[in-house]
Amino acid sequence: MARITVGVSGGIGAYKAVEVVRGLQKRGHDVTVVMTRSARRFVGELTFEAITRRRVVTSQWAPGLNADIEHIALADQSDLLVVAPATANTIARFAHGMADDFLSALYLATTAPVLMAPAMNTHMLEHPAVAANLATLAARGVRFVAPGEGYLACGWVGKGRLAEPPEIVDAADALVRGRQGLSGRRVLVTAGPTFEDLDPVRFIGNRSSGRMGYAVAAEAARRGATVTLVTGPTHLDPPAGVDVVRVRSAADMHEAVMARAGAVDAVVMAAAVADYTPEQVAAQKVAKQDGGWTVPLRRTVDILAALGALPSRRERRPILVGFAAETHDVLDHADAKRRRKGVDLIVANDVAQPGAGFEVDTNAVTFLDDAGREALPLMPKAEVAGRILDRLERLFSAGTAAEAD
Repeated sequence: MARITVGVSGGIGAYKAVEVVRGLQKRGHDVTVVMTRSARRFVGELTFEAITRRRVVTSQWAPGLNADIEHIALADQSDLLVVAPATANTIARFAHGMADDFLSALYLATTAPVLMAPAMNTHMLEHPAVAANLATLAARGVRFVAPGEGYLACGWVGKGRLAEPPEIVDAADALVRGRQGLSGRRVLVTAGPTFEDLDPVRFIGNRSSGRMGYAVAAEAARRGATVTLVTGPTHLDPPAGVDVVRVRSAADMHEAVMARAGAVDAVVMAAAVADYTPEQVAAQKVAKQDGGWTVPLRRTVDILAALGALPSRRERRPILVGFAAETHDVLDHADAKRRRKGVDLIVANDVAQPGAGFEVDTNAVTFLDDAGREALPLMPKAEVAGRILDRLERLFSAGTAAEAD
């Protein structure tokens, strides 16, 4: 457990800091909150005091014994300083060494790592002054969780919104735990659906959003792996630092994965690959007509089974992690799939369960491997990704130990 100080500055994203604090607590960390005067206009300190069960620091002039040096004491006690949201004003204060409020004084006094999650209007973020301040802080070793794109409080659509709380929590947790357990490893992750074309206009697809695979790819990169993400069509932004290969059909994905499988240490098959594809694709749009439309289908190549049949799999290279999305008899079907395809770990989930499966940000899964089964409760997909990568690290460790024997 680490002692983390969360600094909240005055932006509309301040309400998300509540979720950041709660997420850090769920990871087992002890959290203290520091709020700027402007932050208190967006969220009351009572909210943070209720969930942390400790006083929120709002002023360097608070009365009491040694209150004037409290920022020094907190700086010494903190294992990490997280600033979320980090406004343009706070970024400027940090970059120019100002110390006229508690948070800026704390930044100058601490020797702990600093993680900032910028959030502001798109044009502010792109302004040369802000860019220079961010570059200055980066040169000093400050880490950042990049802002996302979408609707901003000002009504614009663009980059600048505060990163989602699970992403900030993951980055903070990785810093304090020093998670580089996949450093030097090469990991291939598949994500999203595949689209099987009927004609130039229509296709057969599925409901996969790609969120689970993208979360796995992002977490693997955070842990030091060299990551290749083979993704079907999605609307998601790819994680930073990941090599992205975009495909459309099951055949495209099969070709992309098999061409790279020999050069990686692990493959995580999170994609929802179509099992069937039309026997023929019409060259022109098929016109509407009376009666039905019968489309003969043929089986696609089973990518996971093809990976399991590789000669290198006799030595469990690459390590294979598969997914089994089912609606009934989930665990029996998943275990049969694991054994039939020669997979090291299967991640099974009931996509009929509310809040799990496709098109949502949460999932409830069960791990199945040679050692047995482990069921996880409903949690954000980013956390599920972390648990999957924990398992992958153990599989690597077990393989290293076996080689040593």
